[in-house]
Amino acid sequence: MITVNGDITNLPVVTYHFMLYGSIIVSIVLLFILSQTRILVKTRKLLREKEQAYALIELQKAGLELRDKNITDSLIYAQRIQEALLPSELYFRNHFSDSFILFKPKNIVSGDFYWIEEKGDKIFIVAADCTGHGIPGALMSMIGLDIVEKTINEDNIEIPSKILAVMNKGLEKTFSREKNIGTIIRDGMDIGLCVIDRNRKKVQYAGAFFPLYLIRNGSLVEIPADKIIIGMNPDGVPYTDHEIDLIEDDMFYIFSDGYVDQFGGTENKKFMYRRFRYLLLSIHNFPVNDQKAILDENMRTWMGSNEQVDDIMVIGFRPLIKDVK
Repeated sequence: MITVNGDITNLPVVTYHFMLYGSIIVSIVLLFILSQTRILVKTRKLLREKEQAYALIELQKAGLELRDKNITDSLIYAQRIQEALLPSELYFRNHFSDSFILFKPKNIVSGDFYWIEEKGDKIFIVAADCTGHGIPGALMSMIGLDIVEKTINEDNIEIPSKILAVMNKGLEKTFSREKNIGTIIRDGMDIGLCVIDRNRKKVQYAGAFFPLYLIRNGSLVEIPADKIIIGMNPDGVPYTDHEIDLIEDDMFYIFSDGYVDQFGGTENKKFMYRRFRYLLLSIHNFPVNDQKAILDENMRTWMGSNEQVDDIMVIGFRPLIKDVK
């Protein structure tokens, strides 16, 4: 009921209800529009924040990619330096025409290293596995190479066990000094060292955790190493010399533990020494290039999708080649 010109007029009940419901609907619509507007404003704000976050992520990603590239470039340059210091396979074959070197660093540069030198009537072969791999291992390998070369060429020490003793003292002197932070660096290396005298047809060998394998007449003989790490022998426990009489067609293998410790196969286990010995016995009569290729391909197959766990080094050589008449 409303008043028009002082009179009270009765509106139809339907019209009244229509106006009432209409005002309610308009109010609901207005509230909905207001809430949606707020949601839209909030959404736009979140989108702007996400865009800013994505832009920051892309900027950080670009920075990380540049840093990764710089690190990789530095490692590749370090690899060139390390390769220049290590004897090439061709240089190795100048001394032993029947030989190969399988050398596969885990992280571009390697903690494994090898060395060969001829001095007088003797040829020295050194293979070593330093603590760690990558940059720390490579730094250790450079120090090890320097000590080996000075011990043999400058100090004129030629007995394998004595060379290992000098290396042990040199590494202890370098890495056992207490630093300002109150810690002591304890790093060392496993090593195998052959001294070959082809005139006398003899091989002298001493090793620290590095056995030497000899395959002769279809049988594999292991020349054992002492279980005393170079650089971690403060009491100066002497290393053991082994002397072997050479015969024609003897095949020797010296290697780091990277090959035997690699995970793979159907059960994802280590390759282990037993499989390695069987593999060497199966291929030792093949040409050396074929031996190297088989060892490499076998390891690729064994690894499958697994990552390489350590540096890999296998060196094979025949000191005396059988005369073909």
